[in-house]
Amino acid sequence: MTDRITNLEEHTTHQQATLEELNAVVTAQSEQIARLERRVRLLMERAAQMESDTMSGAPLADQKPPHW
Repeated sequence: MTDRITNLEEHTTHQQATLEELNAVVTAQSEQIARLERRVRLLMERAAQMESDTMSGAPLADQKPPHW
């Protein structure tokens, strides 16, 4: 009976360590995703600003290339 309890305690300890490691990874990934989302938003704002600076009435994607 004590061997079984010891095995269960070891198993529980191992699971606790695994959960703590996973929590650290998830937390780091969450922070990284937040940083990447901010960067993408800034890049989109810059692209929109550049497009509006060079726009001649139509969105850049709808304009004909200069050689047409």
